[in-house]
Amino acid sequence: MSNMLLKNAEILTPDGIIQKGDILIENDIISKVGSIDANFTADTVIDCNNKLAIPGLINTHTHAAMTLFRSYADDMLLMDWLQNKIWPAEAKLKSEDIFWGTQLAIAEMLKSGTTTFADMYFYMPQVAQAVAESGIRAVLARGMAGVAPTADQALVESEQFYNEYNNAADGRITVMIGPHAPYTCPPDYLKKVVALARRLGAEIHIHLSETSDEVQNCYKQHRMSPIKLMDELGVLDCGTLAAHCVHVSEDDIAIMKSKAVRVAHNPGSNMKLASGIAPVPQMLEAGLCVSLGTDGAASNNNLDMFEELRLAATLHKANTLDPLVIPASQAVEMATSLGAKALGLSGVTGMIKAGLKADIVLIDMDALHWYPRHDRVSLLAYSAGQGDVDTVIVNGKVLVHNHRLTTIDEEQLKYEVQRRGMRLVSQ
Repeated sequence: MSNMLLKNAEILTPDGIIQKGDILIENDIISKVGSIDANFTADTVIDCNNKLAIPGLINTHTHAAMTLFRSYADDMLLMDWLQNKIWPAEAKLKSEDIFWGTQLAIAEMLKSGTTTFADMYFYMPQVAQAVAESGIRAVLARGMAGVAPTADQALVESEQFYNEYNNAADGRITVMIGPHAPYTCPPDYLKKVVALARRLGAEIHIHLSETSDEVQNCYKQHRMSPIKLMDELGVLDCGTLAAHCVHVSEDDIAIMKSKAVRVAHNPGSNMKLASGIAPVPQMLEAGLCVSLGTDGAASNNNLDMFEELRLAATLHKANTLDPLVIPASQAVEMATSLGAKALGLSGVTGMIKAGLKADIVLIDMDALHWYPRHDRVSLLAYSAGQGDVDTVIVNGKVLVHNHRLTTIDEEQLKYEVQRRGMRLVSQ
């Protein structure tokens, strides 16, 4: 049995306070948090003086390989962006492109303190390969569009992917079923998706109520909101991770609460694509699990969860007439323990607690923006950035050491994604 001792850290505990102490990791598990006997000899000791130990950040909604389209088609509304730029470029993707685009996303996420991410895309075995090789934790879904020529093929591939990769890579991979959205998956197709999810015992990851046009069109076609339609079709009975949920009514929120829908809030993407601002305080007030995601790098330009954390904590404070706001501690919870809950990983990760997986980030607090330290949790939400991430541990293995990746060759990665990204958008 191998062990690792994180010595003299300032630890963000499950109850949200900062506690000075040690963290003992045995194999891939946190075995003790607190004071470790000074005579104890560990295989590896990391001096955490002046470092804040936090649970790894959890990104609950991405399209990781879309890093290949970063900066290609900015400043556009969602449907114009998808139909005229992204979907034509995606038609040129090859499986090798997906591997390298995903590795770029993983490298960014690891260096900015993310230890778990949820992804929905295609060529998912290549995504799983990137996850396995890098050491990160992931919840993966093969994206499906019922209006596409590959609709039936996507159902078959989703089942194959689930059977082959669920609980793969030392248990670091979980598989969900990934219908894209109500506007790309008609009701008859969604019924097939629900039947597949029930047969496999899998949960569903889907985009819902992202734009006002989507909601209005759903009312025109089905005389109900996307949330209500998903409820009618049984999607919400499978265990649902719903991305965005920007335009939801009180009735929608009540349905989501009754069906324990978990929300992946993507403030950066929603703002950049002018989709709107989700009523997150109201969803939290209603008792919904709301987590944080970045969406794809093409729609957000970066995968830095610290940016999403800051947006989540500040976005709703602009409305001074609304008494419901998101304090720093709540935003941090959305990025950690609520992220784990959203992905069905509450008993696995999301907190620094004995018995959970050792997914831990050490934040260097030496930079000027960490002074004065009146409230470290507030500084984490409002001041911290990816440059503060010193060490990242996933499943008991060090994947970032002294700001450098240990499992990914950055120079090769930059070469591969540059040439592949340019090919995809060439005429």
